[in-house]
Amino acid sequence: MTAGLPNGAPTEAYPLTWPAARPGTPPGRRKDAAFQVGFARSRDEMLNELRLLRARAVIISTSIPLRRDGLPYADFRQPDDPGVAVYFQRDGKPYVLACDSYRKVEHNLRAVGVTVEALRSIARHGASEMLEQAFTGFAQLPAPRAAEASWWDVLGVAPEASADEVRTAYYALAEKFHPDKPGGSDHAMARINRAYEQARSAQ
Repeated sequence: MTAGLPNGAPTEAYPLTWPAARPGTPPGRRKDAAFQVGFARSRDEMLNELRLLRARAVIISTSIPLRRDGLPYADFRQPDDPGVAVYFQRDGKPYVLACDSYRKVEHNLRAVGVTVEALRSIARHGASEMLEQAFTGFAQLPAPRAAEASWWDVLGVAPEASADEVRTAYYALAEKFHPDKPGGSDHAMARINRAYEQARSAQ
């Protein structure tokens, strides 16, 4: 994990806490990234850019469970929701940069890093008013860590449910709440997917 950020080392938040005020990218519209970079490099370069931008209290939120050193487990697979949300403070104000445009978590993480680099470029050229205008769009609107129901509550099963029971419940809910279905939505589907990922990790 990269050190050196003010107020201590950054914190990873699992599972992904997507900013409620930001619409997500529908899964069918996500794309492959032009850049090829791994998770560790994407994370470290982004954290370095945030350090140079004087960011504090950094929280990296994804649906990948991480080891104590901040890296994903060797056998990690891409989660159903590859989005990344990076919460931080700058000059005492809370901000969030979020990206789920790409199919892989490391590529969305890299996109956030490139965005921070672009913001730093504005700062380097002395256009402080433009920088503050840019930051207005990233203002964090509600709190990043809203309470999340347990996976068994979301899926409507008992905590000790079998893998088959969890799978059956997941597919029934996915059929009902898929964004292409009447009454379905990206938000509801992402919530169900997160719960299913947690259930599979717990079994």
